[in-house]
Amino acid sequence: MSRLLNLLLAGVVLAMAPAVAFAQDAIKVTAKPIAEFKPGSSERDFGPLEFIGGIEFTSTDGRVQSLSSIRFRPDGRHFVTVLDTGNWLSGEIERDASGRLSGLSEVAVAPILLRSGRPGSKSASDAEGLALRNGEAYVSFEQQHRVDAYPDPGFEASKPARTVDFLLPRRELRRNAGMETLVPSPADGPLKGGLIVVAERSLDEEGNMLAAIIDGPMRGEFSVVRHDPYDATDGAFLPNGDMLLLERRFSLFGGLGMRIRLIRGDDIRPGAVVDGEVLVDADASYAIDNMEGIDVIKGADGLPHVILVSDDNGNFFQRSVMLEFAWKK
Repeated sequence: MSRLLNLLLAGVVLAMAPAVAFAQDAIKVTAKPIAEFKPGSSERDFGPLEFIGGIEFTSTDGRVQSLSSIRFRPDGRHFVTVLDTGNWLSGEIERDASGRLSGLSEVAVAPILLRSGRPGSKSASDAEGLALRNGEAYVSFEQQHRVDAYPDPGFEASKPARTVDFLLPRRELRRNAGMETLVPSPADGPLKGGLIVVAERSLDEEGNMLAAIIDGPMRGEFSVVRHDPYDATDGAFLPNGDMLLLERRFSLFGGLGMRIRLIRGDDIRPGAVVDGEVLVDADASYAIDNMEGIDVIKGADGLPHVILVSDDNGNFFQRSVMLEFAWKK
């Protein structure tokens, strides 16, 4: 039998092979409270956001690191994250008697399986964005740029059911600055439930960040004004259909910073160039780290609550933090 035929048959066998099931291990996570967003200050109001509290969390399990995006279940307690190490991480937030974040429980990690049904290399598994919608978990990847859709529930042990056309010109996506933001819009909002992608720092000819509504009746490309030195890392929608865009900056001279920009949902449409009001702008003197994930849940007070998480890059000198704010606007 020829070598070519052997290779072809091997490819057929791999394509027909079922996904390999990888067990999710229960993991212990230790957390300590963050009582002040601006250490040493009793200030709690930051624009329309009121700081509720936060946690810094660690684990002896080295897989608990590098959180890139977070999405909460409708109960506002259980969550799913993707890690840029190529893993899923899921769990439940815990609260103290006053309702503030106090810890994480039911934490489990499983590898993100590729089309082969097995985990892949770093370049193939660099997960950055996550969206949960209508029984599917969508993941955007950098380096090997794509958006894959997994069954939900069941994504932990499944290979992707399909790959979604993300509309952006692949040749314009930078290797390590691609689709960091992947977020579903509200079904009853102006974007009719369409999935949104925003590139971290892949730019059009005018220097704006590439973006698109990748499905639904409003499908089409748009762009987001970039304000140097900030890059987009994640987004989340408020109940009224407006989008909160989380952005980050880092340089040796300027240090670390994060901000949140409000993009009006009515402004997002094919062909548009959108910008928005800066709600919060925080530097390293605040209780932040490399902030990469944002989501919105309904708080016990009935208000939208904004939750942020950081990517510690598996670096001893960085921190994994989760911060919570109430939306008061």
